[in-house]
Amino acid sequence: MDTLALHLYPESRQLGRWLIVGFLSGAAAVLIFHQGALAALHALELSPRAPYSFAATAPFGVPQVWSLAFWGGAWGLVLAALLGRLDGARLIILATLLGIVLPTLVAWFVVAPLKGQPMAAGGAPLGMAIGLIVNGAWGLGTGLGLALFGRR
Repeated sequence: MDTLALHLYPESRQLGRWLIVGFLSGAAAVLIFHQGALAALHALELSPRAPYSFAATAPFGVPQVWSLAFWGGAWGLVLAALLGRLDGARLIILATLLGIVLPTLVAWFVVAPLKGQPMAAGGAPLGMAIGLIVNGAWGLGTGLGLALFGRR
């Protein structure tokens, strides 16, 4: 009988695969879940930002959607590193919760000031909720990707 809450996977053999799947899941989750949630919010006229924007980002002029996918992959690596010993529902739930919290806090308090934007969406409840929703959707998608493809 398995009484441990966490499964112990052989880190040395599967770490590389796990991290690669984390990056790919995070990037794909941006394109499917994050931008899908933004599309739904935009269709409901709750978000002024349209999904899948190809507007150039500074400083290299990369289309915004591809920049978001890259950073989603980077955050996917972080989630994979943090959640490497979890699987199943625990993995998906915690990935969703961490997706709601971690990238949102960094976006509000690090990225926004660097871009000259107000912190935490200027305190506007709807703007703050949009960040929480789309990043939570991203976390869910990343967790699903890790759960489905991260283990052999």
